[in-house]
Amino acid sequence: MLQSTFQSESVYHIYTHANGSENLFNCDSNYKYFLSKYSEHIYPIAETYAYCLMPNHFHLMVQMRTEKEVLDYLRGKSVELSSLQGLESLGGFSMIVSRSFSNLFNGYTQAYNKMYNRKGSLFSPNFKRKEVTDESYMTQLISYIHNNPVHHGFTDRLADWPYSSFHTYLSAKPTKLNRRYMTEWFGNKEGLIRFHKQECLPRKLRLEDKI
Repeated sequence: MLQSTFQSESVYHIYTHANGSENLFNCDSNYKYFLSKYSEHIYPIAETYAYCLMPNHFHLMVQMRTEKEVLDYLRGKSVELSSLQGLESLGGFSMIVSRSFSNLFNGYTQAYNKMYNRKGSLFSPNFKRKEVTDESYMTQLISYIHNNPVHHGFTDRLADWPYSSFHTYLSAKPTKLNRRYMTEWFGNKEGLIRFHKQECLPRKLRLEDKI
């Protein structure tokens, strides 16, 4: 089944996992390096509302930026692209987004392979995405993502898992994560936290994603 193309300003649930029984992350430095590569490749083309990194998979909730924002980013990225008039010459908006994720996965895999003296691909060949068009799905998704470590038995409390954006929502420190959008979605920070505790892995999402 073909996945839909990426559209500017649309919200997506993105998730993927490691090949076979391997892990994507084995230690704290792996998680931190992935997030640094994520900042390099994905933040310029998408707003991030939530993430959770697990040993063998991860979940993201992102909203694609406007075509103008992506075009301006590409123009500033290199002298060769400074005269770029549109995105079609680079394959279109969806291709640019897919290429950004490919660059993230490839860059991380190269560093991971070097660190662990391994060869070959690390991520599942095709990362999955689901466009978020339903308000109920949007409301439940952030709780699903942050509660993933509880679902998989890595912790009893979502606040104890260090590799998710839940901690960013509890903090007032500067961040590239877009906290404002989802905080206002729930009314305020207290409302967002309260919903996380009440919902804890909505069944609908758990059955759909199976990861």
